[in-house]
Amino acid sequence: MPLTTLDPRSALIVVDLQRGIAALPTVHPIAPVVDNAARLAAAFRARGLPVVLVNVSGTAPGRSEHPRRNTSQTPDWAELLPELDAQPRDHRVTKRTWGAFTGTDLTDYLRLCEVTQVVVCGVATSIGVESTARQAHELGFHVALVTDAMTDLDAEAHANSLQRIFPRLGETGSTGQLLQLLQAP
Repeated sequence: MPLTTLDPRSALIVVDLQRGIAALPTVHPIAPVVDNAARLAAAFRARGLPVVLVNVSGTAPGRSEHPRRNTSQTPDWAELLPELDAQPRDHRVTKRTWGAFTGTDLTDYLRLCEVTQVVVCGVATSIGVESTARQAHELGFHVALVTDAMTDLDAEAHANSLQRIFPRLGETGSTGQLLQLLQAP
């Protein structure tokens, strides 16, 4: 469902736009994705709405068929990208699972801020972004996904999330559409 409305108490959640992940080969060039996320963050801040900056550090326990990435060789791997212009009032979340809600204070923070809708963007579409959106949906938040402010490491996984999963979780749209909704009275 395309973007139709933005709740008065919406929060932006920017997922895993950090040095280590931004250095990986993505389906779309990372620079425009980061630029769109930064524009959204600036617009949310200008409206006095919460901005949540999420990074990933480590992984959840358990076996999988994919080898784990060794992130210990690069000390700045988990650092948020400077283009996001992180502000002291932004809420920061460090996650160790795919979704930003598990094992973090994100739910409590959003409830304290009386947030009813989350706008999600970042990397990777089919992993961190999708997992965070699924969790938000399960927790009862309205979900909006900004499709030109996200990308993935796999083209098919990205397309699957956009075409099959996201329409079941919320509304999707572009950075421009979301910025228009933010400017509406």
